[in-house]
Amino acid sequence: MRYKNAFGILIVLTLIITISCKQTSGPAADKEANIPILETGANDSMPKVWIDTDTHHKIERLVNRDGSNRSFYFHNNPFLPSSDGKSSLMVFYGSTETDNQLFTIDLETGNTEQVTQKPGRKRGEIVGRKSRKVFYMVNDSIFSTHVDTHKTEFIYKFPEEIIGSVTSLNADETLLGGALITKEENEILKRNPEKKDFFNKIYEAKLERSLFIIDLDIKELNTIYSEKAWLNHIQFSPTDPDLLMYCHEGPWHKVDRIWTINIKTKENQLMHKRSVYREIAGHEFFSPDGKNIWYDLQIPRGETFYLASKNVETGEAARYAMKRDEWSIHFNISPDLKTFAGDGGDEGQVARAKDGMWLYHFTPKTDSLTSEKLVNMKNHDYDLEPNVHFVPDGKSVIFRANFEGETQIYKVGLEETILK
Repeated sequence: MRYKNAFGILIVLTLIITISCKQTSGPAADKEANIPILETGANDSMPKVWIDTDTHHKIERLVNRDGSNRSFYFHNNPFLPSSDGKSSLMVFYGSTETDNQLFTIDLETGNTEQVTQKPGRKRGEIVGRKSRKVFYMVNDSIFSTHVDTHKTEFIYKFPEEIIGSVTSLNADETLLGGALITKEENEILKRNPEKKDFFNKIYEAKLERSLFIIDLDIKELNTIYSEKAWLNHIQFSPTDPDLLMYCHEGPWHKVDRIWTINIKTKENQLMHKRSVYREIAGHEFFSPDGKNIWYDLQIPRGETFYLASKNVETGEAARYAMKRDEWSIHFNISPDLKTFAGDGGDEGQVARAKDGMWLYHFTPKTDSLTSEKLVNMKNHDYDLEPNVHFVPDGKSVIFRANFEGETQIYKVGLEETILK
């Protein structure tokens, strides 16, 4: 009987090994095994797909078209479902021979499609998921173009005496939001095109700025708030169509930066009050459910580092500590609200990190963040900020980089690849 039992166990073990071998072999496994293992950005021309030799994560150049390609700023959502609902599209900017245009890429098939045709440099990174339109400016005029039909609509032209820009679309896609600046401020920008030159000058000038909304139905502009301060970083809540977030721009250690305003009641609320000398809070963004505003918090500046949040309804605050090298210029949150990504920074940034040129994936653990390195960015010039975005299925992170010379868009998988 003992021999029979042993023989039966041997048969079961053989079956398990056979099934395991089948699962780890075949076309998919062979394809994975053939991906080169390389130092990211070590060569001016990288293959379409490679495995980062330092992090063991698979990286893919996402967009394959001539010219430079640029993904959106970190808090501007670039995603919407494909027209058949089977995959997701990402909107991005691509250079052409004469200007820049908006394109889409299908994240499942890799197919790209040019959306806009209008000549002239376009600015504004606004995607309407419900309307399936992209909104943008050319010179002093605002337009929208439908992602599927490519039909373009003129929305609004700022009068000659007004300088304005739109930066956000509200949750029910009935209003655009933005800021108006004075001609005096515009002259400061013209005379000082570099951020290092204009940043303090505009802050110290204390010129009036106004927040405005444009009704997309009647194409009418209304000013909702004015102040002699540099109002910037304007973002509508992704769920509350009446809630607008803005900041008091300037040297972060001199401003109480993060504010919200109810566009109907005009009630303003400070979201984070500095508590010590040289404390800073900034690069704020909404969570996808609209409940929390997240931001980079340093108490004081350049000393201790946190990713912090404030609930817009209850005022409940949270913060997660991180190491100096893990600090990132921008953070973002996963679609399931459970993890975060960061784009790192070079030694010239506020953290003065000695080893901070990485893309990170963060997981909260009690009151701090545990980190995993996704991409070694030592061959990237951080004059271009990577601006990380989780893809809608949460399995990878999209970023932009210049380690191949021109700006291009890449995707890194969150699952580590086993190197053989």
